Amino acid sequence: MARVRLEKVVKRYGRVLAVDHVDLDIRDKEFFTLLGPSGCGKTTTLRLIAGLEFPDEGFIYIDDRVVNDVHPKDRDVAMVFQNYALYPHLTVYENIAFPLETRRKTLGLTKEDIRKVVLETARFLGIEELLDRYPSQLSGGQQQRVALARALVRKPKVWLLDEPLSNLDAKLRVLMRSELKRVQRILGITTIYVTHDQVEAMSMADRIAVMNKGRVVQVGTPDELYSKPSDTFVATFIGSPPMNLIPCTVVEKDVVEYTVPENYEGGILGSGRIKTRYVLECSEGLSIPLDPIIGGKLTSEGELEVYLGVRPEDTVVSKELKASIGSIKSRVEVVEPLGSETILNIKIGDELLKVKQPPGALFQPGELVYLEFNLRKALLFSRRSGRLLA
Repeated sequence: MARVRLEKVVKRYGRVLAVDHVDLDIRDKEFFTLLGPSGCGKTTTLRLIAGLEFPDEGFIYIDDRVVNDVHPKDRDVAMVFQNYALYPHLTVYENIAFPLETRRKTLGLTKEDIRKVVLETARFLGIEELLDRYPSQLSGGQQQRVALARALVRKPKVWLLDEPLSNLDAKLRVLMRSELKRVQRILGITTIYVTHDQVEAMSMADRIAVMNKGRVVQVGTPDELYSKPSDTFVATFIGSPPMNLIPCTVVEKDVVEYTVPENYEGGILGSGRIKTRYVLECSEGLSIPLDPIIGGKLTSEGELEVYLGVRPEDTVVSKELKASIGSIKSRVEVVEPLGSETILNIKIGDELLKVKQPPGALFQPGELVYLEFNLRKALLFSRRSGRLLA
């Protein structure tokens, strides 16, 4: 078992609070990712787990054992650094064998034992033919596999990876994502992976901790983070393009009765025939009646200034008005053909929305269009705090 827990962990560098009371519970054999922008504290958190930094407050547990003051070599973890940190004067074989050679007497290993483990690991990662080369003679992808092999020969309880794919080209990065996932699944090692690339995190992780300004903002599966982000930071950090946020205001008007279209059943509109006095007034005359329960709750809490959050794929663009609820007239600003899809940049008030369309979508810059938002999947966020409201 290799469960990793952090309880109220704090790390300061002078006046800078790099890690701010972080709580995490990483399960045995889980592929867990720390995701966030540069400077958010994710690498510092990883280094605290590795023992390369020591917390100012809080506790770090590995297998229910507090390791705050335990030396890195005694934590039974292995770390792969962003620059791979291979020894240039050693061959690939010697680099992979290094962790075992330094502990040969402690582990009671013979030279033959080490050779067998190195060959087995190299064969597993497909670098057996590179063992006699030096790091300078390897490509970026080959160096990365050597770094992985050096970490794996120890058979650690916990595998720590700090942006190991950032130095690879785009095509190789995609290939190595699936390779890393395959290796982790076969070996069943608890893995903690740091990245600022949300596509990497979403495609590889069992669960993700999104970090910002030293804090953990939200922990969840990729689907949970995408479909129900806890605040506007997560909403605009997860997804490519990210969620569109449209400023709106909750207002009370005369009671109106309306029938929710079948494709809008549920969500902020409610379902069936609805009577409500709460309306969402947004940019460019967009007016959306709110489910009376949601409208009443927002009004009672004083959350009248909100963002309407809609994913780029949850918006239909057409040249004619098709729906009376959740539709607005606008103009195409920029068209981005990407092969597998087309991204339209559409201006609503002061906001530039990104909208996904099928490949070859026939729209031109300057063209007038109608946007129809799928309000069944729309979310409401507080403009004051950024938190998810409904």
